[in-house]
Amino acid sequence: MFAYEHCAYTDGMSTIEPLLAGRRAVITGGARGLGYAMAKAIAASGASIALLDRLDTVESAAARLADETGADAIGVNVDVTDEASVESAFDAVTARFGTADILVNSAGMTLGAPAIDTEVADWNRLFEVNVAGTFLTSRTFARAFVAANAGLPGAERGVASIVNVSSMSAFAVNIPQTQAAYNTSKAAVSMLTSSLAIEWLPLGIRVNAIAPGYFASDMTRDFVAENPDMAEAWISKIPSGRMGQPDELGDLVVYLASERSAYVVGQSFRIDGGYTVV
Repeated sequence: MFAYEHCAYTDGMSTIEPLLAGRRAVITGGARGLGYAMAKAIAASGASIALLDRLDTVESAAARLADETGADAIGVNVDVTDEASVESAFDAVTARFGTADILVNSAGMTLGAPAIDTEVADWNRLFEVNVAGTFLTSRTFARAFVAANAGLPGAERGVASIVNVSSMSAFAVNIPQTQAAYNTSKAAVSMLTSSLAIEWLPLGIRVNAIAPGYFASDMTRDFVAENPDMAEAWISKIPSGRMGQPDELGDLVVYLASERSAYVVGQSFRIDGGYTVV
């Protein structure tokens, strides 16, 4: 049984129901790569879903997702570093589905450069996207969810889940690339996850994170095709002997978004083939 399904019992007969049926999900950075793979798992689990991305292809990505999964899906352009843009995007989501109760913060960027050569402007831009963007989207989501539940008796209040995308680089200095700024930004995402989890749990919002290792996303495949020696160095340090496949993130994200993980709070789950264990 896949993680995105559960058994329901009717007149003694068991049926399979999607684990996130009736839920309304938002995923930033969802137009391609790992974001799209996670969105596909969420959509297949029964949720309506909004892909938020700065790419102009976000609407066509949402149409493809709907065709592939049968889910109700929309694509909305957003700049996660711009407060007005984020609020406008969530307004569009609410108008289509109602108040979202799942958020996956997948939007992010990388910066591979020696620390001694890193410009302050580049450092600030990285943190603006990876850390401030995650916070701003989470805050907008939380404000809308709290407002929608205000005044409702306990039995009628909704539950919500945020899943942030951190990185194994929050816990290990993976080499041979130099990326002090990126590593530090992802460590900040993991701490933000824990901090928001404790603050927002009384509001009915659980916050957790996944921390992926090397995954064969579209961008990674393009990079390693041009840098085979780098790929060989990476894989040599992964106990599993390979990179992860994008669809290997889906079940974990769906689990964290669902009430199956109701007792899981403020954690960053490493999914890295054992890289950070050794």
